[in-house]
Amino acid sequence: MSVNVMITMEAIILKDTVTGRLTDDEFYRFCMDNRDLKIERNNKLEIIIMSPTNSFSGKINTEILRQLSNWNFETKKGEVFDSSSGFLLPDRSVFSPDAAWVSKAKWEALTEEQKNSFAPVCPEFVIEVRSKSDRLEDVQNKMAKWISNGVVAGWIIDPLDQKVYLYAASGQFAVSDFQEKLSNQELLPGFALDLSLLR
Repeated sequence: MSVNVMITMEAIILKDTVTGRLTDDEFYRFCMDNRDLKIERNNKLEIIIMSPTNSFSGKINTEILRQLSNWNFETKKGEVFDSSSGFLLPDRSVFSPDAAWVSKAKWEALTEEQKNSFAPVCPEFVIEVRSKSDRLEDVQNKMAKWISNGVVAGWIIDPLDQKVYLYAASGQFAVSDFQEKLSNQELLPGFALDLSLLR
């Protein structure tokens, strides 16, 4: 039995009845057996194998995580996750954002078994960083999936064009530039992402 494979510049996409029949636990084991790869799954149950993050994007991701983690350490309002963390979303997709924040209440409601798998929880806040090989449209489509699954606020950081795209569950959308600090005081009081350090 063959598996259909689609190869793009950004990813290899496996799509077939075989991938669609994998249970959530079987998909998790598949990822653990191939932990040196970055793997996601969309809501069509297609498996997406992505290339490693380039060095510049990794640098940007690390700075974003540093700022978010420092704020969270001081406030102790939840948990921060990096780009290797997968979340099992309501539509059965499994995505790994470049940075995510889950409130303390949501995280503590999970069992230890759930925490040690792809946690079946949608983060309240996610950040996606556009790399040189990413089409902006693809990153925006992924953010739309995050929002439809329950993300309260999501930011796309685009260091290539020096733009930031701000999404909210309420349907609000805005575009900002790199000349200011970003914040969402209602969701993350006291946190401000200093964009001048993402260069």
